[in-house]
Amino acid sequence: MSANIYKENDILVFKKNHPCGGNSWKVLRVGVDYKLECTTCKRIIIIPRFDLNKMVKKTKEWFLCFKLRIML
Repeated sequence: MSANIYKENDILVFKKNHPCGGNSWKVLRVGVDYKLECTTCKRIIIIPRFDLNKMVKKTKEWFLCFKLRIML
């Protein structure tokens, strides 16, 4: 099992879409579980670390996304 460690305010892109249509989540809290917030509908979920590693497709750091939003 690879140990992916995500930091707070990282943006994670999941393999499957959320029912609201978005597939990106912001990391709010790190620990044994991860607390995530959907960037589209602002729903908050808590996922165990083991399950999260299976669900993540790629990672974007928050400050890069923030800069892109300002530019657009």
